[in-house]
Parts: sequence; C-alpha cells; structure tokens
Amino acid sequence: MKSEVVVRIAGAAGDGIASTGESFARIASRSGLHIFAYNSYQSVIRGGSVWLQVRAGDRKVYSQGDIVDFLIALNQDEVNRHAPLMSDVAGILYNSDRMKIPDGEVKPGVKLYPLPVKEMTAKYGSNPVMQNTVALGALTRMLDMNFDVVISVIKDTFGDKNKAIVDANIGVARGGYDYAGSKWGSADFKLKFDYAKRRPVMTGNQAIAMGAVAAGCKFYAAYPMTPASSILHWMAAHSDKCGVVVKQAEDEIAVLNMAIGAGFAGARAMCATSGGGFALMTEAVGLAGMTETPVVIVTSQRGGPSTGLPTKTEQGDLFQVFGASQGDFPKIIIAPSTVEDCYYATAEAFNLAEKYQLPVIIMSDLYLSEHMETISNINFKVAIDRGLMANNGGDGQQFKRYAFTETGVSPRSLPGMEGMIHVAASDEHDETGVLISDVFTDEELRVKIMNKRMRKMEFVLKELPAPTLYGPANADITLIGWGSTYSVLRETVETLAEDDITANHLQIRYLWPFHGDAVTKLLAKSKRILDVEGNYSGQLARLIRMETGVKIENKLLKYDGEPFYPNQVVKKAKELVTSG
Repeated sequence: MKSEVVVRIAGAAGDGIASTGESFARIASRSGLHIFAYNSYQSVIRGGSVWLQVRAGDRKVYSQGDIVDFLIALNQDEVNRHAPLMSDVAGILYNSDRMKIPDGEVKPGVKLYPLPVKEMTAKYGSNPVMQNTVALGALTRMLDMNFDVVISVIKDTFGDKNKAIVDANIGVARGGYDYAGSKWGSADFKLKFDYAKRRPVMTGNQAIAMGAVAAGCKFYAAYPMTPASSILHWMAAHSDKCGVVVKQAEDEIAVLNMAIGAGFAGARAMCATSGGGFALMTEAVGLAGMTETPVVIVTSQRGGPSTGLPTKTEQGDLFQVFGASQGDFPKIIIAPSTVEDCYYATAEAFNLAEKYQLPVIIMSDLYLSEHMETISNINFKVAIDRGLMANNGGDGQQFKRYAFTETGVSPRSLPGMEGMIHVAASDEHDETGVLISDVFTDEELRVKIMNKRMRKMEFVLKELPAPTLYGPANADITLIGWGSTYSVLRETVETLAEDDITANHLQIRYLWPFHGDAVTKLLAKSKRILDVEGNYSGQLARLIRMETGVKIENKLLKYDGEPFYPNQVVKKAKELVTSG
C-alpha cells in the first residue's frame, strides 16, 4: 500500500478546479498530512485546459510528485490529456452523465470510477459545479478520510454564502462519499491520519505578505501583475487589521517611487511585481541606491520576454535584476527557496534594507509564489533592526546625511527631525547632499562618495551566512540551484540515495553579494556538478563562473513554463553518474 497519494483535478478555467484542489489540500492538511499543491492554469478567464495537482503523505513532501494516482476529470479532453501520466494502480473519477470512457481508452490497471452526478445533485438544483464536490466526497471516502473534516472545509469555503449553499455542498459531498463506499470501498492506500494535528497551509506570496507585516511594514504599493498579484490581494484584505497603508498605483514606475518616498519618510515600505513591471521600476532602483533609501522590492518571475507566459513559471530574470538601473550602487538580492523561507527572507530583507540603507530585492517565481504547502509553525516575533539613526536636534553643524564612515553607512534622518535639513537628490553629491556636478565635477569627491557607498557591501557579505552543502561531502554528484528548485533538488538527493547514488545539494540563497570564496571551495571538492535552473541560458551557472571561475558544463534547463518534476532531475543525475 502507498503511504502517499497524488491527485490531479483537471478541467477548463471556470470549472472550479482551484477551489476543488484547495479543498482537498485543506482536508488532507487537517487530517495531519503534509501536502504540496501546484496549480497549472492559463491566462484566459474561461476555457482552456487547467489542472491542479495535490500530493499528500504522512512525511514531508517536497514537490507535486511525478505520477498521478487519482484523476478527477471534468471533461473528456482531460482524460485524453492526463491519463498517460497515471500510475498502474490509478483511478479516474468522472461524471458518467456527461462522459463515457470506452474500454481500452486508458492503459491497463487504471480503474474507472463513474459517478451518476445528476442523480446525486437533483434535489440541490443540479448546479454543474457540484460535480466537483461529488467527486471530492467520493475521493475522500476511497482514501478513508473522516467526513467530519470534509464538512469543516466546506463550511469554511462557503461560509460567507447562505446556509442553503453550504448545506447543498455538504449534501452532494455526502452523496459522493456514500456512493463510493457502497460501490468501491477503500483504495489501495495507507495514509496515516492524525486528526489532532492540523498542519498550516500557505503559499509563497502569503508568506511574503505575512513576513512583511511581522517585520513592521507600514506601506505597500503595487500594480496588479501575475504572479505577484496575490501579495496585493492579501495586503488589501488585511490592511486595516495589520496597520498597513496599501496603494494600487497607476503603473510600476509610480509603485516603486511611492515605496521609496515612504521609506525616505521612515516607514518600512515594500512593493512587488513581475519581470515586465520590474523593467519599469529599474530607474527608481537606482534612485534608492543613490539616495541610500531603504526599500524592499519583490519580483516574482514568469515566462518572458515581454508579456511572455503570464501564468507560467520561469527563472529567467536573474540578470535583469542584476542590471537594474545604470551604474554601480549597493543592493542585496535574496532568492528564498521554500514557503517558510519566503516569510523569513522578507523579514530579513527589511532589516538589511534599513541597516545598510539600500534596496533589497527578493526574487521569487510563479511556482514558489503560488504553490500551496504545509509548513511548520512560523515565529511571528521577528527581530527588527532599524539601523543607524541620527540624533534629533543635531550638533548645531550642517547635517551630513552621507557622512563618510568606516562601514559606508551614514546616520539616517527622517523628515521633520530638528537640525537635519539636507538635500536628497538623484544626482551625485557630497556628504551633505549638495550636488557636485552642477558647475564642475569634483572627480576626487565622486570617487570618495562612490567608495563610501560600495563599502557597505563588504560588511553585508560578512553578515550574510555563506552557503553550505546538504548531503554527504564526498558525493557522486553535486546539484546546484536557486529559488524554487530547492524542493525538487532536496527530493532528488533522497531518491538517488535509495538507488545507492550519493548526491549533495548546493542552494544559492544570497545572489548578491555573492559568496565567491565559499562557493569555490565547495565546488572544488565536487566530482560532478549538475546545474538545475528554470531558464534557457543557465543564468546561475554564468554568475558562478563570473564570480569563481568555475565553469559548469552539465546543466538541466527548463523553460516550458512548468516546474521541474523529480523524475526529470533524477534521470539526468543518473545519466551523469553512470557515464563516468
């Protein structure tokens, strides 16, 4: 019997795929299981092919899984499209009133579970979307889940609607549950339920928003752009309770300039976008660097260039973020790797932004931002470091906002502080902020102030923890990744171990400043190296070569819009190891 299950719900946009998949994920998590859910959707509002895959087990699951055990198919096309991906002991649940699956249409071993939906929903109005709830009820019975948990999830899902709708959904779910019990009984799975353990479920974007609030964010600006939009949705929904001013601006240019203004005024400020919006923000990133204003920027990547793949994942914007704005200036780039890490990385970003008075950019992608995952209990009390502040009132001398210091960090003032008047311009300036290139350019001062700003990066690098290897030191192969590839690489290490292949995993969390010396030493001990990235050009591998001189020959690159699957990485790693 299998100790984990992979369920895929497939249909067209508008058929309620997401709500059905999320309901099953919550039922599983409230039953004490670990879950990982990924939603593959199109940019059309209705139609097209949409599916959501949930993997659940009594141990930590690191990805959506490879082989589908149960398919809830809402139309005939989805049977044809997804049946080849199913395991030999899989089953397809479908509405037998709308679909007929002839013998031989699916591979041997796959069981068919036709549901007479019309009969079970007749007294509740026969709403077409109710077929989802019937199938959900049937599936939970076949997996021996407690129906009381199903009821609790339905009540939470439809709690804002009238009682008749809640009762109808409970009724049709019960119909599916009882029908499956009488017709098919339990499937060949042995999931260890713990109903006393309710595991929290969260997406990466929810974690980013909550991390910002925990860190004291008081201003959030955004223009809606997939896949960063749900940060705006969360912030807007919780703004009053969390004390955050939320502004939807007219475009991303205004968004970042507003956030910089709020940061200059002393509020912890954040904004978020995707690659196309970040392209508009880039000039303002340089403004934050020149004025030494703290601000946190989230860019959640999707397929590019241009509008690209609006609802698909990719890791193609690394060098866009590196090149944001012209010239050299200090900035920090963090790539969180898990949902929990999104929370802590965001809180950390606010501290780094204020401590070193610079922009901090958090790089996510659609896969990390939008997938659902069970998490451990996170710590809502995070340390807050507001950095070096000037004393109100000054010392009677002209305030030097950009005073030369050993660390490059100068005392920061806020508008309205007595004796702290200074110029904060986008032009190059002296210690007081007065421009140095209006009449003639002071070359010596330009070099001095540039060195002052860039000196911050030496101290940032010392503060940030260097990357380490997960797995045995003397492994057969080293897997390298950044951002959302973390989970599939961690699972690959464990899967390879089952086949007596040792692997370790190097995850680069801090993309800039880069721990070049530490990475060089780690890779010097590697027998084989496999770089795994969701882009065409192997951008992390290029960065590693730039900073260490190590050229990574072996790469597994994916840019079809979908995330990596464990079997893809395992297969490539085995090929490299067995080829010598």
